[in-house]
Amino acid sequence: MDDPRRKTMTFIAIGLIFFFNGVEYAVILPTVWEYLQNLDATSSFLGMCLSAFSLSGLLSGPLFGHWTDRTRSTKNAILVGNFFEIVGSLMYSVGYSKWIVLSSRLVAGVGSGVGSSIFGFLTRSTSVKDRATAIAAVMACRHGGLVIGPGLNVFLRFCNFKMGPFEVNKYTAPGIFMCLLWILLQLVVIFMFWDGPNVEKRKAQEKGASNNNMVEEKEVLEKYSDKEDDDDDDDDEERPLMLSYELLGSYGTVGKHKPHRHSTMTHNTLSAPTSSPEPQEPRGTGTSLSKWRELLREEVVVLLAAQFILLFNHTALETMVTPLTQKYFSYGELQNSVMYCLGGIEVIVGFMLVRWLSRCVPERVLMATGVTLCNVSSIWCNIFLTNPIGTYSWKLGEFIVGMFLQVLSLPILAVAQVSLYSKLTPEKTQGFSHGIRRSVGGLATILGPLWAGGLTDNMYILLGVMFALLLVLTVMLICSYKRLVSPPAEKPEETSTTSV
Repeated sequence: MDDPRRKTMTFIAIGLIFFFNGVEYAVILPTVWEYLQNLDATSSFLGMCLSAFSLSGLLSGPLFGHWTDRTRSTKNAILVGNFFEIVGSLMYSVGYSKWIVLSSRLVAGVGSGVGSSIFGFLTRSTSVKDRATAIAAVMACRHGGLVIGPGLNVFLRFCNFKMGPFEVNKYTAPGIFMCLLWILLQLVVIFMFWDGPNVEKRKAQEKGASNNNMVEEKEVLEKYSDKEDDDDDDDDEERPLMLSYELLGSYGTVGKHKPHRHSTMTHNTLSAPTSSPEPQEPRGTGTSLSKWRELLREEVVVLLAAQFILLFNHTALETMVTPLTQKYFSYGELQNSVMYCLGGIEVIVGFMLVRWLSRCVPERVLMATGVTLCNVSSIWCNIFLTNPIGTYSWKLGEFIVGMFLQVLSLPILAVAQVSLYSKLTPEKTQGFSHGIRRSVGGLATILGPLWAGGLTDNMYILLGVMFALLLVLTVMLICSYKRLVSPPAEKPEETSTTSV
């Protein structure tokens, strides 16, 4: 199979991975609250279940990333991660106890950590110019799953039968359904995913080809000098007007008169390529200490802070949405599924917009736009959602506007932050770096649901703290705005030494 076809199939497999992640999220989240209520759980336990998934992903992400940085085998990491997803989905479908549900999300979260390996693979397999476009595409695949998932819930809610000792109903059916999807994904990864040559390998191949050309030129020069030993003074008329090294722009010197035999050999000795030393490791790839030092640079800290605050606020809002809609609008699993479906459509449109804008607008401008929308959304929610008043239609309108602004900011800020982060961290440790980034995000998705789950009856504190975090991010972004640019592309190294 030719290389372009393998590359296409690999990116299709990556798209399916993110798509199934979105389906899992959209299938389980709208029903998990009522599932836990049937098992005598409180809203705080809902926050624990949502946080458990993020906790295990936080711990497994850097491990998966470090593994693929050392082995460059992303395929094996994905297969291992999918195995945990399969086991976690089976546990979720058992439904005997709320603690089994909690454990199932903990196990499934281990598999989510493989996302750091995939982002590292994308960074190594795409050019700097196309990276934001590729990241926007895979994130759009995930949110495509968010759109399809609620529609699947419409059919899964009619399940009501038994499989041996296990009862399959509208709460446990999502677990069985996701188990089948993850098994299907295992087959897709086995037959469609290749750890093909990345950008770094292609550069090495090009450098090797250049060295081969230099060696050939050296052989030509040596052959000619040997001939010159035999015909030192008699064959001047047979000499070429220009030697091969004079014809090459990066090799030898421009035309000079005929050198003597001794000076020719001296010239060959000085200008002929020698075995070049191994290229030095880029800063931040040598030791574990230097890896951490890279992550503590000002601009990287700002991006990690953006990752944390974005996901903290987003997951906190997601956690409070289902209890809020149940309290004020009497929504059930069907209405919540439709709501998540509409939100997913908005996010996909946002990713398509960002994919187009990323070609002509710098990432830091997109990031500033996303932070601005987050601030506007937070101000709106603090004014109108802390204590909704008025008629049903008025309260529903206030809720829709607040959620619309929040969801609109998500793709803009997410793509800009991830793309810029991949450019500001060393290429050889992309798996580890994205593992740390996802761990920071995992910590946010642990604390966000826990924070919101215990404060659904005190919206002033819940939304006030979220707005304070956004103000902190805004100040950090303003102070470090000049640093949030991708480093200039390195010029290719000279392949020869200057003649003396």
